[in-house]
Amino acid sequence: MSIRLDDLSRRRIESGDLAELVATRNVVGVTTNPSIFQAAVGSGEGYEEQLADLAVRGVAVDEAVRMMTTADVRAAADVLRPVFDATGRRDGRVSIEVDPRLAHDTVATVAEARRLAWLVDRPNVMVKIPATKAGLPAITEVIAAGVSVNVTLIFSLERYREVMDVRLAGLEKAQAAGLELSAIHSVASFFVSRVDSEIDKRLTPLGTDEALALRGRAALANARLAYEAYEQVFAGARWRALEGARAHRQRPLRASTGVKDPAYEDTLYVDELVAPGTVNTMPEATLNAVAAHGDVRGDTVRRGYAQARADLAAVDRLGIAYDEVVRQLEDEGVATFEVAWQDLLDTVTKSLNSKGADAE
Repeated sequence: MSIRLDDLSRRRIESGDLAELVATRNVVGVTTNPSIFQAAVGSGEGYEEQLADLAVRGVAVDEAVRMMTTADVRAAADVLRPVFDATGRRDGRVSIEVDPRLAHDTVATVAEARRLAWLVDRPNVMVKIPATKAGLPAITEVIAAGVSVNVTLIFSLERYREVMDVRLAGLEKAQAAGLELSAIHSVASFFVSRVDSEIDKRLTPLGTDEALALRGRAALANARLAYEAYEQVFAGARWRALEGARAHRQRPLRASTGVKDPAYEDTLYVDELVAPGTVNTMPEATLNAVAAHGDVRGDTVRRGYAQARADLAAVDRLGIAYDEVVRQLEDEGVATFEVAWQDLLDTVTKSLNSKGADAE
């Protein structure tokens, strides 16, 4: 299991904190999202000088945000470059997400992803694309262009299989175009804790012993069955042909691993989801909890497939529709990032206006 930090800010980079986490907490990558950047830029720490320069130049707010966020990702990628080199390009990766307002626009997502890869201009960057219906064909095209992709906002097993399929399609197109497949990496970010938050919310009012006993089990069941799907896809003939051409597997990444219910162990979604070839991206609080008292005891996934199926079936018998839950979570995930992005734009707009007025 590889550990990535689910957070980034200029203060964290410039203070040496990120480098310290790499050295002492086994952090081998960083993931970002619109909410993370909204919190970082909204704090104001480390961005004042760049904002003043952007204001004087009259840079539009969308472009200003991209210049700030890509600068942070570029700097983080440089911090992690030794890990990238030492692991043969497997780790040392930093992810940056496409504008969430484009989540339902395939063509714009492809253009934005290529632009982000160009702006960051580091071999260890991954561009995050949401696994919406419009995002799926975009993933194929971006991978076919040779860009490494972090597929995000995956909640359902069906959608995860679709994600793996479009990843293979992208590699096949890249191969047909003569690209070197070994240079194209990908992870698939399967969200965990939000599944429990939503299903627990529906189980608790039922009040029966069976319903209450199922609390905190659906997310683990979902993630474990996703790994079973991963094993099946990457044992197939289609994958073996690409592997023979030096392609890399799309590694399963556990996202949303911070425990939201205080009744649960704060390392639950790390300890119980350890399996070969996986990545777990953690907020700092979870990272520290795992370092302090995590119980990483080897593979805690593959022996649990039968129980996972039983748990999801039991939830369904209680009238909680899996398809409805995962569809709602995808919609909410996209909407949450859209709100965070707009908040970020509003914050930067105010800063640019204020600093522009000061310069007059």
